Amino acid sequence: MYLSNLQQDDLYLPNEMVALDLLTGYPSRKGLENAILSNGKIVNVVSKSYGHLSNRLFFEKAENMLIEAGLSFQRRSINRNDRSFVLDLIIENKNYFEVKNNKDQILPMLRFTNSYDGSEKTTGHFGFYLKVCAKGLHVADTSVAFSVRHTRNNTELVMPKLSDLFEKFLENEYYSIITNFCKLQTVKLLDTKQFVMDILKQINLFKYECSDKNPSPSKKSREVLEIIDQESLLLDEAPNLWLGYNAFNRVLHTTLKKSFQRQKQLDQKLFNTVLEML
Repeated sequence: MYLSNLQQDDLYLPNEMVALDLLTGYPSRKGLENAILSNGKIVNVVSKSYGHLSNRLFFEKAENMLIEAGLSFQRRSINRNDRSFVLDLIIENKNYFEVKNNKDQILPMLRFTNSYDGSEKTTGHFGFYLKVCAKGLHVADTSVAFSVRHTRNNTELVMPKLSDLFEKFLENEYYSIITNFCKLQTVKLLDTKQFVMDILKQINLFKYECSDKNPSPSKKSREVLEIIDQESLLLDEAPNLWLGYNAFNRVLHTTLKKSFQRQKQLDQKLFNTVLEML
């Protein structure tokens, strides 16, 4: 199963933690003794007890977990300004599910996030990947529990055995969420504009109207409506709650300027809100 056009940003840029006074020539105050450099830029100032976790240590360890579990996968990587990073590992060799008139497939996915500027927590969680629509759905609760041990001269990462964790995810969460995806597909949207307005009233991602004086759909609202129409034509089915959720999901992850962590929180809230419309 080949996934094309996956984003492949460089995650393994030169990075290091150095003493701030060596960089500036001035003494630094307590608690701000070291600087984090990424690709030649200072992106964070931290205390001398801070343990810097490089992408190479974290993300390569994550990939090795899947290899050791015997899972085939493809990778997607996102680099935001050499400061915050995502590695998506899309699992291909088992347990995909077909939806949307069998014209798309949902694959289990692992997302790992890290940052050098402190804007993101170092986390790992399960999610889903839509093959045709080329986007992730971050609505699962199952996390990858790991520990980072910091010493003065070293940072050690301890990961769990992924094969057991993956099977547990499939048994406890994967199929229950897939069932909800299929339920959303059965509810047609008779008025897509009203659907978009109703969602935005509850979640407040952005304003539906252009302005208080102009009630026409805003640029982002029009984008959601256009995506619903496009995917409806692409998949040869009438607009429904599933397509409505997907349209908001795409705008959330591509248009809105949110942190990766905030995107996941809003995606979960969006999914639950649409699910309540059943």
